[in-house]
Amino acid sequence: MNNLWLIIKREYLTRVTRRSFILATLLTPLAIGLFFVVVSFIFQYDSDDSKRIAVIDQGNIFDGKIKDENNLFFKFVDTDLDVIKDNFDEMDYNGILLIPSLDDLLKKDFRVYYYSDEKLTLDIEPVIISRIRDRVRDYKIDQLEIDRQQLEALNTKIELEPKPIKAAPEETTKMAGKIAAAIGFFMGIIMYMTVFIYGMMVMRSVMEEKTNRIVEVMISSVKPFQLMLGKIIGVGAVGLTQLAIWAILIPLIVTIAGFFFGADPNAMPPSAAAAGAEIDPEEAEAMLSLVIQELGQQNWWAILPLFILYFLGGYFMYSALFAAVGSAMGDDLGEGQALTIPITIPVLLAFYIMMVSVQAPNSSLAIWSSIFPLFSPIVMPARIPFDPPIWQVLLSLVLLIATALALVWLSGRIYRVGILMYGKKVGLKELAKWMFRG
Repeated sequence: MNNLWLIIKREYLTRVTRRSFILATLLTPLAIGLFFVVVSFIFQYDSDDSKRIAVIDQGNIFDGKIKDENNLFFKFVDTDLDVIKDNFDEMDYNGILLIPSLDDLLKKDFRVYYYSDEKLTLDIEPVIISRIRDRVRDYKIDQLEIDRQQLEALNTKIELEPKPIKAAPEETTKMAGKIAAAIGFFMGIIMYMTVFIYGMMVMRSVMEEKTNRIVEVMISSVKPFQLMLGKIIGVGAVGLTQLAIWAILIPLIVTIAGFFFGADPNAMPPSAAAAGAEIDPEEAEAMLSLVIQELGQQNWWAILPLFILYFLGGYFMYSALFAAVGSAMGDDLGEGQALTIPITIPVLLAFYIMMVSVQAPNSSLAIWSSIFPLFSPIVMPARIPFDPPIWQVLLSLVLLIATALALVWLSGRIYRVGILMYGKKVGLKELAKWMFRG
């Protein structure tokens, strides 16, 4: 046990004290904050490419008025279209907007024409369409003499609010399903990234020590299994340290960037904002209140411990496999890529199943995938916010822990042979022999 602790300590300290680790840990949150600032400025940037458009309103739908916006200026003209086209080069216009008469008020389709030798860009097209759509709607209402109040009453906003049968009504909100899906998706993403990234880190660490022949010295003092287990725990502790620092620094830096630079990570391009509907501040505040309320009502005393258990089980299981593969690889990384495919395929499949399970957490695919040990570390955390049956969670945990222990043991048998083998190309068949070699 003392040797295991020394290995864990060595793996942890040698990595957290590296300049590359310190720089990556500190500079990554700064880079993310800078990214939000730059993206916000890009989306808030107003183009200096102004456009002047001549408008021919044949049916007098607009009554000579269109609101200018984002360096887009409209000028109503009474000149014939052919005359403007013949003298277009002498006029200070970038295009001609022809709005025909609206003969059939009950017709749903209405085609307008834009004449220009320049391509219609994505920043002005939604603005033009939005202006014409809104005005044509108002024009039809006036011409058909429809009561606006009655018409607005037809646009009924439907809200589906869930109500429990046995629990108290205040224990759930209409945001419950969305919040649970968001929490599940977030935890699934974290599991996928940590299992995959830090498992690969363990494999690279084993390969480095093997190619540098450092392992030959270490193996004389400790057992191969202790060396592999210590490396897995040490690298995992490094990853958790980095994630903990990022969890503190990234929100802090993004908040500071938004305060000092006015950066808004949720900013949209002007064209997207023009094409979408405006959000009522009162509705946004009410929605935020519901989100906070639902987050507070989540059973975090079950979600967080279960998340940690699935994280540890998945990390030990896949990291042991990556360590075994790393011990079997030689100097040429390309030769060993085939050995990693059987490990990466279950991780990728579990990631895609997780995305489906968030939408249908009680489907047969979600249930059995969350129980299957190779998928459960990623799929089950996505189902936990939806309160799956206790027997499914317990069965999943038992199978995960048993599989993790079995794979750590089998990987240790591969590790003890592969870590001291050089100059031989190893395949899956050879790895199978090492597992059961006495």
